[in-house]
Amino acid sequence: MVDLKAKPFYLNDEQEKWVYDTLNSMTLEEKCGQTLLIVGFGKSDEELLDLYKKVHYGGIMHRPGPAKEIKERNDLMQKEVKVPLLVAANMEFGGQGVAVDGTFFSNQIGIAATGDPHEAYNLGDICGAEARAVGVTYAFAPVVDIDMNWRNPITNTRVYGSDPNMVKECGLEYLRGIRQHNVAVSIKHFPGDGVDERDQHILPSVNSLSCEDWDKTYGMIYQALIDEGARTVMAGHIMQPAYTRHFSPGIKDEDIMPATLSKELITDLLRGKLGFNGVVCTDAANMVGMCCMMEREKLVPHCIQIGCDIFLFGRNVEEDHEYLVEGVKNGLLTEERLDEAVTRILALKASLNLNGTEKFTDENYMDVISCEDHLHRADVVADKAITLVKDTQQLLPVTPEKYPKILLSMIEDDGFMVKTTCGEIVKEELERAGFEVELMPKDVDLMYTQIPVKDYKKKCDLLLYVANIANASYQTVARVRWTMPAAFNAPYYIKDIPTAFISVANPYHFVDVPMIRTIINAYSSNRASIRAAIEKMMGKSEFKGTSPVDPFNGFFGKDI
Repeated sequence: MVDLKAKPFYLNDEQEKWVYDTLNSMTLEEKCGQTLLIVGFGKSDEELLDLYKKVHYGGIMHRPGPAKEIKERNDLMQKEVKVPLLVAANMEFGGQGVAVDGTFFSNQIGIAATGDPHEAYNLGDICGAEARAVGVTYAFAPVVDIDMNWRNPITNTRVYGSDPNMVKECGLEYLRGIRQHNVAVSIKHFPGDGVDERDQHILPSVNSLSCEDWDKTYGMIYQALIDEGARTVMAGHIMQPAYTRHFSPGIKDEDIMPATLSKELITDLLRGKLGFNGVVCTDAANMVGMCCMMEREKLVPHCIQIGCDIFLFGRNVEEDHEYLVEGVKNGLLTEERLDEAVTRILALKASLNLNGTEKFTDENYMDVISCEDHLHRADVVADKAITLVKDTQQLLPVTPEKYPKILLSMIEDDGFMVKTTCGEIVKEELERAGFEVELMPKDVDLMYTQIPVKDYKKKCDLLLYVANIANASYQTVARVRWTMPAAFNAPYYIKDIPTAFISVANPYHFVDVPMIRTIINAYSSNRASIRAAIEKMMGKSEFKGTSPVDPFNGFFGKDI
């Protein structure tokens, strides 16, 4: 039996009655549907409602869209469904996690660079306010992974650095900030990403720590957040061989599963050793790191049977729902375990006041989105975060009087879900500061690489590289990639032309440009961080940030 009056649900008698009345009124098909949390993007309202009639899904997750559209869709869906939906979004860096016109407060690593965990409270507060404004009740955040491996393409700027204590304190502060808006967190990615350098989207990655080392790092963090009342945990497609073997001595290597399919990690470690009583949600169940482990027909019911409660995204939702129903009928998933999962999901909804009492319409909701206070706080955290990695050439300050003409080379990717380009923002802010700016073209003839150096020097007084190579799913590396042909925009001329480098989305770019002797880490690609970095480069304010990771990673070149 699940204790619904205990942490993290704390339900009253009325809420508890709603949970059991709702559970007892459901058919098998509806119970199976409650465990499914689907993707909302790429589908029309009509398609979503039609899918609901078929599988009775329990929740929906949004990618960023206009706040007005997100709010209207959520209001419509909640009015049409039989049981209120959990509505989720990746609320990792501000309201922009769900609304493109929301506040981009800061990436998590930028918050750690301030040295002040209270800024994580501000992040949670802003995320909670803007999420609730558009009807989102479930934050897939905070990320409490540890950046133990600088080559990991997923952790990077999404985490609070490499110090487990800073990760813990920031995670706790985020939780405290967001829960005042009654938005549930999902601490992720259990049992912890960032140890190896691989991406669980394309294979099951491995947390290779010993049980003792895991306890002192990831275990310490998860225990603190569970004790503080985190309502959900997101399980990753990440193996933890040491603890799997601890609970199943003699298990064969080929039988070790990632957390999303591992009884040892979910039931024995998370629920047993750590005492977690809340909801376990899988990471996206369409990732290779999960899909490659078992036949789909067995995988789907097995995931719920071993202790997960919410099956995120799925692959083909109707087929996955069918596999759940058939799994109960053929004994792969017991009715008792299914009821336990649905009870926890309904208890989560009741704790979010979704048991018939939630008001879904607020005419003034847009007053919260990117409000003046939230934007001001973004300016403050940017000012505190920007870090001078090195300036061994004594280039700074860079002013329009000393370096009036800047040749700006943008090194960036376009994300397939959220466009990450920020070149125009950088150009606008440099021109606003009084510089004459020319953007280096992205596509050039090979002859461009043969321009005489003396002619190159006439084009500019300063060559400024700005890198926005952000971490992204299904991307095996997050490194500087020069534009072809012949890497024409690479830093060939640092001895001929004064050169500086600003990273706005990766704290480790020193590794790829150690020859550049002035390097600044800005951590986030929002306007507040870009503006603050330029102001500090100009000497208008001091650098206050301290790197929450080692930007040099032991490589030679930090002093040249």
